[in-house]
Amino acid sequence: MKLTVVGCGYLGATHAACMAELGHEVLGMDSDIDKVHTLNTGKAPFFERDLDNLLTKHIEGGRLRFTASYQEAAAFADLHFIGVGTPQQPGSDAYDLSHLFDAVRQLAPHLADPAVIAVKSTVPVGTAPRIAELLHEHAPAGDRIEVAWNPEFLRESFAVEDTLRPDRLVLGFNTPHSWAEAMLRQAFAKVIEAETPTIVTDWATAELAKGAANSFLATKISLINAMAEVCEKTGANVAELADILGHDIRIGRRGMRPGLGFGGGCLPKDLRGFINRAVGLDAEKAIGILREADAVNTRRRQRVIDLSREELGPDLRGKRITVWGAAFKPETDDIRDSPALAVAQALHDLGAAVTVTDPKALDNARKTHPELDYVDDPIAAVQDADLLLHLTEWPQFSHIDPHRLVARTTTPKVIDGRGTLNANTWRDAGWIIRALGRP
Repeated sequence: MKLTVVGCGYLGATHAACMAELGHEVLGMDSDIDKVHTLNTGKAPFFERDLDNLLTKHIEGGRLRFTASYQEAAAFADLHFIGVGTPQQPGSDAYDLSHLFDAVRQLAPHLADPAVIAVKSTVPVGTAPRIAELLHEHAPAGDRIEVAWNPEFLRESFAVEDTLRPDRLVLGFNTPHSWAEAMLRQAFAKVIEAETPTIVTDWATAELAKGAANSFLATKISLINAMAEVCEKTGANVAELADILGHDIRIGRRGMRPGLGFGGGCLPKDLRGFINRAVGLDAEKAIGILREADAVNTRRRQRVIDLSREELGPDLRGKRITVWGAAFKPETDDIRDSPALAVAQALHDLGAAVTVTDPKALDNARKTHPELDYVDDPIAAVQDADLLLHLTEWPQFSHIDPHRLVARTTTPKVIDGRGTLNANTWRDAGWIIRALGRP
């Protein structure tokens, strides 16, 4: 097939490269000319594991290219995926749909022939009819434009794998057995042939799917972190407790990692967006548990700050603190709503001199937090530190021999916010180690 992907950020660029990998001819479209130029060189403007290899492979092979022209995109194919960002509105928990509506308005005037618009962007339920209305109003093809909803369930750092081998495929349509359904089944033929569970449903259910999934995942993480709060009061070990719970197949261990909590561009935004939409639908009583999940997540960050003051004293002015981690999770350079940077910034605001290190995210961190200090080498970053905070669980941090670090510090104290450091090894090396939810 020929198809386009409108919006080439994390979601769109990955989707474009993976659809080329599935055998299609793909034209990616983004209004950011610099981004288009970078992508056409076979490089993503962000770090995502395995993505650059796919981009290079299919650009050189002729299956994939990128443009900044809506007109060119409209003429290229009659199946258009839209994956533009829907960030949180400034000063609100609601989704900002302006980029999505703008993309539809700019694409629509060039759609003179029947086409399928498959939206992948995460939105509040009830958006699909508004997209259809815009298309029917502004596209010359009018009501011959069909709208489909195809939510994504990608995990950053696993986005390529999740696109090519998803754990489920959700397709939402206003009309059963439509042309749009036939088109999407053809586009995802290899995925469906691999026996991927495929759920065909209505617009509203498909729109709810991503927000509901992320709300559930956020609640699962916050539940085990709420247990961590109890563990800290009783001397229990939250990691062992999570293992005990995880052996129950109704609960499962996957994704239930106690520690500093979740961040990134999806889970916090989608949790709050889901809550905001529920309130707008007069279903506020149904989402009380989600509000507490958000609150527990916020408390995890404050707990690290409180532990830092317990170790260094209430007055942090002049104290030197090293933070291992800037990205919100390992194997990405994404710092959106990063718990590590939120803690680093808060400690800086309390007067501490904060040095941050990260294998991939330092350039992005410098742009948004220029007031912090940055060092590339995690060992050198510990020099003269009064306290070390381990806040992003990069494997290379866990593999560092703590014996090498003791002499560099003023006081060998570490707070493990992710629970991946070997506590016994660090204690044997002379460190005082504290971890969230652990004795």
